Amino acid sequence: MVDPALILPPHPDERWQLAKQMGVTSAVVHPLEIGDGRTSWTYDDLLRLTNWFDDAGLDVRVLEGSVPISERIRLGREGRDEDIETFQQFLRDCGRVGIPVVCYDWMAGIRWARTEAHVESRGGSLVTGYTHDRMQGPSPSLDVSHEDLWEALEYFLREVTPVAEEAGVKLALHPDDPPRESVRGIPRIVTSPEAYERVLDCYDSPYNGITFCQGNFAAMGVDVPRTIRRFGDRINFVHFRDVEGDADDFVETWHDDGPTDMYAAMRAYREAVDDDVPMRPDHVPTMAGEDNSNPGYHTKGRLFAVGYMRGLLEAAESGR
Repeated sequence: MVDPALILPPHPDERWQLAKQMGVTSAVVHPLEIGDGRTSWTYDDLLRLTNWFDDAGLDVRVLEGSVPISERIRLGREGRDEDIETFQQFLRDCGRVGIPVVCYDWMAGIRWARTEAHVESRGGSLVTGYTHDRMQGPSPSLDVSHEDLWEALEYFLREVTPVAEEAGVKLALHPDDPPRESVRGIPRIVTSPEAYERVLDCYDSPYNGITFCQGNFAAMGVDVPRTIRRFGDRINFVHFRDVEGDADDFVETWHDDGPTDMYAAMRAYREAVDDDVPMRPDHVPTMAGEDNSNPGYHTKGRLFAVGYMRGLLEAAESGR
């Protein structure tokens, strides 16, 4: 089953109170998506963070977006062993303060990519989009192949998963976004269910798992509920969202207005995943009164999405 969660800022503001008013006490801390820019954490940083949330009656369930994975690690370059040691210590520190899931990605050079941030959707709301033809432009100078990235990822997983097991912290690999073979000439590898099978086979452990980002799996062209069942208890974190289109050309949708059968997806989570896997709404529409300064991550769309998620969960649990 899944547990509704929300991205919340590392410091208290009204979003903490709004979460609790909606009955959501599971927090996802993702500083890069709220403009914090943090790229590393000390043990004391993590302890202060969790103490602050605990005191407010909230539980930090996932840390994502600002985990210490360097380009030297992703590219398999000289110095990666020292950087991996930093990440291993980060996992130990997360375990000591009780953060159970770390979400990470393997996108080298160019991370989350969009070409439009002001696509008009229902009622004049705004969503993001991606058109590959518009993404053509200068490429970061990276001499790397698909197999280089695979070697680096498999090396990383063999080194860090045993530490994750000891620390009690589950790894959750996010798909490449968009899930294309390359973006601006830079290879991408986490782009299909078959790629995930290779990842999971590399180190067979529940601590080596998946962030099931529904929008990316939808852009891969797969049957989302069937793929949820395919990976089952290796899903350690869920991003609940949807897109219209494919990996070359898509737009984000309202959570109740995309092509994926969201109720069927929720039933699949209920039947296939472990108990209390955190699920947060992702890439929400910007609504009236919001300035779209942080596309996909304003508050009103999240409130709508959490209500929709809770309704689907209630229906899935009752079997309706």
